[in-house]
Amino acid sequence: MQPQKVDQTDIEILNLLQRDGLLTYKEVSGKLRKSMTHIVDRIKKLRSNGYIKSTVAIVDIDKLRSHFIAFPHIQLTIHSEDIVRAFKAEMEKYPEVMECYHLTGHFDFMLKVAMPDMVSYNNFLRDNIGALAYVGNIQSFLVLNQSKAETAYAL
Repeated sequence: MQPQKVDQTDIEILNLLQRDGLLTYKEVSGKLRKSMTHIVDRIKKLRSNGYIKSTVAIVDIDKLRSHFIAFPHIQLTIHSEDIVRAFKAEMEKYPEVMECYHLTGHFDFMLKVAMPDMVSYNNFLRDNIGALAYVGNIQSFLVLNQSKAETAYAL
């Protein structure tokens, strides 16, 4: 079953909620000049059809503790569908792996890994990723600083 298509009102709602997920139905209806009942129905449909996956708070980790971010690129030695699926499933187990992308090109996967420090990152790579029999090459790109981070897509 195909999800219902979105229209301009849905796009406007999604744009608002991507920027501030705490907006009330009343605030959204006021900004879009639509009835609150209409907005409530639209948001419920957007959620039930999977257009809104979740509503979260984005934490400023720098205010809580030091952290280390790396983007390891992983090259597999075997490229069967079973191995690709196994690698994805393995990465889902680790809360340190914040993002996992299956790529084209020289490397098969790119991860975003958040760790307390470089020693922890090295241990994580060695014990959890490098230990997988089908992992060949790992090349790490280490974050020096972050100048931009967006969570909202341009709709």
